[in-house]
Amino acid sequence: MVKSNSFLSFLILFLSTISASNLANAQSLEHYKLGADDVISVSVFDEPDLSLKEARVSSTGTIAMPLIGQVDVKGLSVSEAEQLIRELYLGDYLKKPDINITIVEYRQFYVNGEVNKPGGYSFRDGMTIQRAITLAGGFTERAARKNIKLLRENGNGVPVEADISTQVRPGDVITVEESFF
Repeated sequence: MVKSNSFLSFLILFLSTISASNLANAQSLEHYKLGADDVISVSVFDEPDLSLKEARVSSTGTIAMPLIGQVDVKGLSVSEAEQLIRELYLGDYLKKPDINITIVEYRQFYVNGEVNKPGGYSFRDGMTIQRAITLAGGFTERAARKNIKLLRENGNGVPVEADISTQVRPGDVITVEESFF
């Protein structure tokens, strides 16, 4: 009986740790701001001709919407972009526009330095630096595995120290430094 209680306690602790990790990542994406190279779907309820199945946010931060033209969505959350498009369609074009935006594909994050395949990679929910380095072919022989820098896209432009468990966000740049030994 004691073994089953300790196993149950371990299982509860393990599951709560996973839930907390997923919740923290979900909260960081909840406030996600749209940017260049994000691919979004814009659905205008009961108006298939006005909807977009996939629209890539341009380098200037805009998408082209039927009737209303270029809409600047860069730096807006999904709900803010929905509200903006709703307001642009309201009145002249639609009486009660119901707009729904979903992110089809997040912009890439980048891994460079001492990895086997440096480059840009598609972001996936729950991405950590360890997973990102694995996607980039793993560490090279000369990699300083504990000297990893992270440059956040919306940060102050100064790389910060990070470890392999740090959560990655779309647009991040991960640099694995070279070891001196």
